[in-house]
This record gives sequence, C-alpha cells and structure tokens, in this order.
Amino acid sequence: MSKTIPAHDLQAQVATILIAAGSSREEADQVAANLVLANLSGHDSHGVGMVPRYVDAVLEKGLSPNAAVKVNLDIGTMLSLDGQRGYGQIVGVQAMELGMARAKQHGSCIMTLGNAHHLGRIGHFAEMAVAQGLVSIHFVNVMSRPVVAPWGGADGRFGTNPCCIGVPLEGREPFVLDFATSRVAQGKMRVAHNKGIQVEAGTLIDEKGNPTTDPGVVVVPQSNGLFGALMTFGEHKGYGMAVACELLGGALSGGGTWHHPTTAARAVVNGMLTILIDPAKLGTQASFAREADAFVDWLKKGPVAPGFDAVKIAGDPERATRVARREEGITVDDQTWQEILDAGAKVGVAV
Repeated sequence: MSKTIPAHDLQAQVATILIAAGSSREEADQVAANLVLANLSGHDSHGVGMVPRYVDAVLEKGLSPNAAVKVNLDIGTMLSLDGQRGYGQIVGVQAMELGMARAKQHGSCIMTLGNAHHLGRIGHFAEMAVAQGLVSIHFVNVMSRPVVAPWGGADGRFGTNPCCIGVPLEGREPFVLDFATSRVAQGKMRVAHNKGIQVEAGTLIDEKGNPTTDPGVVVVPQSNGLFGALMTFGEHKGYGMAVACELLGGALSGGGTWHHPTTAARAVVNGMLTILIDPAKLGTQASFAREADAFVDWLKKGPVAPGFDAVKIAGDPERATRVARREEGITVDDQTWQEILDAGAKVGVAV
C-alpha cells in the first residue's frame, strides 16, 4: 500500500519535523525542498525517506542543525572547506556558491568539502553549476556503515561513493550524470525492502558472500547480526571508480576514509572533491557550444532500439519525472510513511 501526496504538502510536513529537531525555519525549508526535489526527480532513495535517519542522527549528535561551512583555505583557484557536520543540503550549497564565484572569477576552482552530513543527490550541485554555465565534476565518499563490497570481496568495505558530472549545453537542457559506484544506491534497497519487493540479480550478496535478490540483507541485520553488501557496477571498473571517490572525496578533502569497525551510528558523513570550470574563460566557448550541441543532436537522431521510446542523455529522465510528479504528486509507501511519522513523534510533532 502507499499514499500520494502533493509535493508542496509533503515539503511542509518534512519541514515541520526538521524544525522540531532543531533547525531554523530557513534551514528546514531548504532541506525539505531538496529532499522533495529528489523524490520529484525519481530518486526516492535520496528523498523524504531520509528524514527518519536525519532525526536519529540529530538526536545522537552526529548531525548539527544550523551549522555553516567553515573555510580552511581560500586562494581563489582552490578552496578547502569543512561542513562541520551540518546538513549536507545546506553546507553543500554554501560550498558550491563559494566555488562557483571563484570559478567565475578565475576560470576554474578546485574545491574540497569534508565532514558534511549526507549531501543527498549530488546532481543537485551539478545543476547549480550548469545553471551558471559552469562544468562541474564531483567525487564523493560515504562515511557510514560500509555497504559495498570490493571486487573479489565478500563483505561491505566502503560506501556507495557517487560520481557526478554536469555539462551546460547552450540552448538546451544540460547533461547531468549522477551515479553511485555501487550497482544501485543503498537508499533504493531501503525503498525496495519497505515495499516488500525483490531486486535484480547481480545487485547484492548476503552476509555469507552469496548472491541474493533480497534487499533486506543490506537494510536490517541478518540472523548472525551481520549484513550483506551491494556490488559495484561494472565489476572491477566500478570498483576502481569507487576507490577513486574514497581517495579523492575522502582522503584529499580531509574528511577521512572508512577503515573502522562498523557501528550503529545513524549519521551519514560525506567528503567531496569538486572541480569547476568556466568554458567562457577557457578560450573554447564557441567551439564547445557548437560541438557539444552537434554531438547531442547526432545521438538523438539515431535509430531507437526496440523497447525504448527515444535516445536520451543523462538528466532527461529526471526532468521528465519532475513534470509528471509535480502534476500527480509523490507516492510514498506505507512503511516509509510510518517511519516518517515515527520520526516526527521522536521530536514531539504529528504530521
């Protein structure tokens, strides 16, 4: 079973819970809007279903409401920032605003952000950049219970470690590639488990290292208290990308890498390396716009394979889903909705 809620109403309900958990009205509205936008974009794994975990993290002191990004280094073309365990939807935006201003001024900026609580959908930051005509590249690590197995390994050793690339396309919608280096995001397993459905073969291993299609193995402890693990996409290639995200997003940012015993802490801490480039200052703006447009046209004018309705580029599915869900509302399964209600009760509000 499930319920469908208009986006505006859902955002208001989430903000009410976040305010009760200690956030200012402005912060709560911004975080709630970001979560609902993830749902609107079709990424329910990064949407309002994260609220229960956020509330738990606040209560455990692993997430600090109303924290702001701290500047450790600013030499114009390079920024080193600390999120101070603030909401990633807040400190991530603050970091991007600083980095984009420097890129506009100098032509490029290399920015690191450590110790940010869950940054959410990384594509949001790429969308910020392309809206200002900037190319953006993001490498992110995840400091939480390790849920992804290395290639050749039989248990979780690191997080879903996303990579994201945004490229503005003149006169048309941008290219926004945003993907977890695991075959699927951990949050999608939570959604599947709450819905009571199995997942595609090749996605998971159980707590003994054997293949399984039960998403519960990475959501709830199994009979021996252990968890299963997600697999990386593309076998050894995705594994290599995941390690790169851990080294660049985690070690280089100062936020740290995962090499600790697993704990029950609910906080999700991200580190991110961001590279921002202003094509207008690179000297190739005219050819960039011309060639990028010609290439996308070339892709989309080709024949469409059986079972597909069109040739698309990264970002197209999210944009189409937003249109549909703004009209139809956002569907939340009953288990996830009950978890949201329970999170509200923990901080003394009913939604």
